[in-house]
Amino acid sequence: MRQYLFLAIASACSTVAAQTPATNPMPDGSRDMFIGIGAQSVPRYDGSSDNRTLAMPVLQVQWSNGIFVSGTALGWHLSQSPSMEFGPMLALSPRRDQGGVSFSFSGVSEGSSTRMAYTSLRPGEFSEREELDPNRLRNMDVVKRRILAGGFFNYYLSPKLRLTNTLTYGSGKERNGARLHTSLQYMMVDVAPHHTVVLSAGVSVANRAYSETWFGVTEEEAERAGTRGYYRPGAGVQDVRAGVRWNWALSPSWMLTSGATVNRLAGDAKDSPLVERATNYSVSTALAYRF
Repeated sequence: MRQYLFLAIASACSTVAAQTPATNPMPDGSRDMFIGIGAQSVPRYDGSSDNRTLAMPVLQVQWSNGIFVSGTALGWHLSQSPSMEFGPMLALSPRRDQGGVSFSFSGVSEGSSTRMAYTSLRPGEFSEREELDPNRLRNMDVVKRRILAGGFFNYYLSPKLRLTNTLTYGSGKERNGARLHTSLQYMMVDVAPHHTVVLSAGVSVANRAYSETWFGVTEEEAERAGTRGYYRPGAGVQDVRAGVRWNWALSPSWMLTSGATVNRLAGDAKDSPLVERATNYSVSTALAYRF
């Protein structure tokens, strides 16, 4: 069934747009559910130089009417075409405080520099980077959890090759942050019996409000940190990433899925004084049971 296409664990801590499971044709009134537990090693926040290793609950449910829950995302498949998937969705944006980004449930589906019109504004610059607190989030405002509205559009270039696009809107203090994540995913079936490998590569583009939320520094925050200026990143390409996912079907009901992702910040996000390291990685593994 198509739900086994691109089956993977999407990191719940990342600020990247939520991934959507492949549409799953089912008899009317039925549902398909995965539940499980795993572990993940992920950056404390985008641009952090250190990783955390944490437990990771896994939840994904699809109903025959097209509605699905995948981790902290709720969506609705509306397409009747086998080559396209599209529909509206809601996603929960994580909270970020001095300790980093919060963590929560994950799903089991794999969705894992040009500039736009705006440019950066760097009054005063952050030339004295060594004066920043070792914890660069210590004097930053808390980024609150937000429910984001958006939609997705996926297109199958071939049965094994899928182009995904996910747009979300509503992050930040003014709830006007928007981000588009586009990725290309290729599935290699039966690399060995019961084993599948998925390769993916993607890019994220954000507007100014989104960039300022996660990578900007206000005048008040700069004053608290004792630096000489603030930082206003502009809109544009925020990051590029590549990943690999290995799925092992232990039985018709049990699956072990493991993967790794490398993320490289770009443009104004990379130049943010909050960024300790522009290249981050994450790894995860989980055991999921299909009901």
